[in-house]
Order: sequence, then structure tokens, then C-alpha cells
Amino acid sequence: MEDAGASYHYNVIRRALGIIDAAGPGLTLGALAGALGMSEAHFQRLFSAWVGVSPKRYQQYLALGIAREMLARRAGVLEAAEAAGLSGSGRLHDLTLRWEAMRPGEIARRGEGVTLRWGAFPSPFGPMVACVTEHGIAGLAFAAETGVEAALADLCARWPAARVVADPGAAAPFVQDIFAPRPRAALHLIGAPFQIKVWEALLAIPSAEVTTYGAIAARIGAPRAVRAVGTAVGRNPVSFLIPCHRALRGTGALGGYHWGLPVKRAMLGWEAARADALAQG
Repeated sequence: MEDAGASYHYNVIRRALGIIDAAGPGLTLGALAGALGMSEAHFQRLFSAWVGVSPKRYQQYLALGIAREMLARRAGVLEAAEAAGLSGSGRLHDLTLRWEAMRPGEIARRGEGVTLRWGAFPSPFGPMVACVTEHGIAGLAFAAETGVEAALADLCARWPAARVVADPGAAAPFVQDIFAPRPRAALHLIGAPFQIKVWEALLAIPSAEVTTYGAIAARIGAPRAVRAVGTAVGRNPVSFLIPCHRALRGTGALGGYHWGLPVKRAMLGWEAARADALAQG
């Protein structure tokens, strides 16, 4: 788990996004640092600490065209993963998953008998809210755009009859390394069978890769169900670990993101920059 400095870094990224969008491609590193009230050296240290590449390099990842470029370079990633013998079982992310298909009786109980323990933690993308059961992570939200209270209410609404307890000490062990290059996490999820298929397809998308809603629909054998796939992606209860931020529209446009498009763009840029840094040793 990242320390509090990571959330501070994300707040700077969030401001930088607006400046880059308004200024266009001619924006220099010095002008960007100045607009943020920082020296170039401070800006350099901050971004290098955050993701491991220079601000100039990272600025390229924050450009509006990043999603389209990633899609063009990495088209068909789901098919490639499948051909390599990888599946949505979590092998690409080394996750230990607990899937439970929701039965009519379970829907009626609405989480009755379940205790959700939650905590708010710093992350590379601002404040993060985690809800856990004794079995694993039941909800993961990013609250930079919504606020912690709204993010928690959103997660708990998925388990409306559950008992909710503020207990960051219980939640912390489940989220301590989710931003590591190969995260390990147990997930305790209940979803309808179609949702589970979509979430499993999302797990087949490696870090720093993207795909489209249409490709996901085709992968799960429902090529006409693109709209339904988009809805299921949006209902993903465990953000980042089940990487709904890597799903784009067919045009390469970002589409929606439940926790705010600035967070989605920052996630894509962070993953691409980190992959670049790791590749360069």
C-alpha cells in the first residue's frame, strides 16, 4: 500500500491534467511546473518518486491521445492472452479469487449476515476506500472525485442488508500490496453470472494494456451485448484489481468511469509509465 505522499502526488497529477488539456501539445515542462507552482527540479523529483519516469516522459502518457495510442499498439490483447493459455482466472495478476454467482435467495437477502469492515487509505490515485469480509476484498473505490463518504455509501449499497463496521486495521492486510507489480489479493464478490463473465474477461487484460467493450462482448460469446457489457463493467465492485479502467470504447475514447475520468486517465498513464520504467530496468 502506498503512503500518504502518493495521494499528494495524485492531487498534483489531477491539476496537471487540466493544465495539459487546456494548453495542448505545445506546453513545455517548465511552463507546466510553473503553472503548478513548482520548480522543474521539484516536479522532476515528485513524478520520479510517483512512477519512476521523468515528468517529460510522463507528460506524454497524460496526453489526451494515450488511450487511442494504447489501443492501436495493443489491439486484440484479450485474444492474445487467451492464445497464450492465460484466462480470467487471475493468472495474469496472480490474484486469488472467490467468485459467487448470486442466486435468487441471495439477492433477496441483500447481504444479510455479512459483515463489511472498511477503511480509507492513501493510494497513487487519491483516497481509496476498501470494504472487506473475512474472505477478502468486497469493494474497492477511489474517492478523489466523489469523496470518501459517497464512495463508501456506493460500495455498501451493493450489500444493503450487511452490517458495516469502520475497521481500517482489519481492511489493511487485504490492500497492503495491491499496487505492487504482481499484486496478491483475495476477492469476495457476489454477482450475476453475466457480470462475472465480464469481470473475468477484464482480468485477462494485463497492466499497461487496453481493450474495447466490443472485444469483451465477443470474448464472452455475446458479441451483440456491448451495451450490457458496458453496464457490467461499470458495476465492477473492486476497481483497479478487476481493471475496468482498461476497457475503452471502440473509437479509443475513454468512455465512462465510475470514480471519475481523471482517475481513469491517471491509472492508464501510471500503468504505462511504470511498465516503461520496469522495461528499462
